[in-house]
Amino acid sequence: MRFGLMYDFRNPRRWYIEPPRFYRAMLDQMVEAETLGFDHVWLTEHHFTEDAYNPASLSTAAAVAALTSRIRIGTFVMLMPFIHPVRAAEDVVLADILSNGRFDLGVGQGYTHEEFNAFCVDRRERAPRLEEGVELMRRLFTEDDVSFDGRFTRVSHMTLAPKAVQQPHPPLWIGARGPKAIRRAARLGAHLMTTLGPDPAPLYLETLRELGRNPDDFRIAQLRMVYCADSEDQAWDDVAEHLFHVFGYYERVLGEAADVEGDDQPLPFRRAGEIRGSAFADAALMIGTPDQVAAKLERFRAEYACTDFILSTHFAGLDPAKSGRSNALFAREVMPRFRR
Repeated sequence: MRFGLMYDFRNPRRWYIEPPRFYRAMLDQMVEAETLGFDHVWLTEHHFTEDAYNPASLSTAAAVAALTSRIRIGTFVMLMPFIHPVRAAEDVVLADILSNGRFDLGVGQGYTHEEFNAFCVDRRERAPRLEEGVELMRRLFTEDDVSFDGRFTRVSHMTLAPKAVQQPHPPLWIGARGPKAIRRAARLGAHLMTTLGPDPAPLYLETLRELGRNPDDFRIAQLRMVYCADSEDQAWDDVAEHLFHVFGYYERVLGEAADVEGDDQPLPFRRAGEIRGSAFADAALMIGTPDQVAAKLERFRAEYACTDFILSTHFAGLDPAKSGRSNALFAREVMPRFRR
């Protein structure tokens, strides 16, 4: 199992940090993650949020690439409907070159109504836009003199220059939670990225086999919220209010999207102090001492198919020094138990 850290750069007004200082602190954490032995840094993306969720995952990847030398860098996920595939392909190549072949491209179709409305993109087009974008990018990565007459994009006699370090192209991942999206990831020959909810891996692996593909050739990344401290009380004191802010956003946008069964159900808590001890926390969060987190991770590994475990540890508004300490505790006291 490989281990990665996910960063969204959310900076809520309640705990606001001047952006240059905040972004520098997050980048410093990513450099430290390399020293701590993490395998991946993953950069996520949303647009126009109140708390300034990072909208520029590929640009951030290039910055991380220039500051690191070993750790892999990926997007979890770049929102394909909101970027021109040619522009995306060129930025992917830049990140791959600056990292000397350490970049992974994770893409998704998006889901929030606010984003589709702001971009004036028909939300019903999101899946075909993703598929068309992936098709064109793959051609640009692997062919010269590309002409393409798609439903959403047209190009004429285009040759991408320079080319990526990784050949034929950087690894492709697709974010998916619902059955259609899970099958699409397998059909497009992409690795799978997912988050909270029923395990999509069985359907993904079944679909790979149906298509004549070897599941051993593919990876499955699962994202969970993780936080380590010296005591369970300290861990919850550090993160409860920040988790409440995070869940408030997702409860609203996932409820509006209702892409997966259960997304429109209200969360089983209405204030920060009610998260701890809830059935939701027990099922979805890994918060506590390193021993407690390791026990939850062991249970997770027994129940879910996962080759790449991704930790979300810097919850919106949290003091970067605290999330940095959590990362170090996890790397020193939890990660080695799962490397053996």
